[in-house]
Amino acid sequence: MTQVVLGENEGIDSALRRFKRQVSKAGILADVKKNRHFETPQEKRKRKAVAARRKKRFR
Repeated sequence: MTQVVLGENEGIDSALRRFKRQVSKAGILADVKKNRHFETPQEKRKRKAVAARRKKRFR
């Protein structure tokens, strides 16, 4: 769980910026996007195969 404690003289804008940075570093949004729809085992294998081919090509 990501938390941001607001400082005494800190504006909401800077706290929001810190929060967004922490969320992106933690990879929370990427995980949410990945789990948005159910992925069948066949789709998962296909996605991994495509990623492996792409990785092999750029070595």
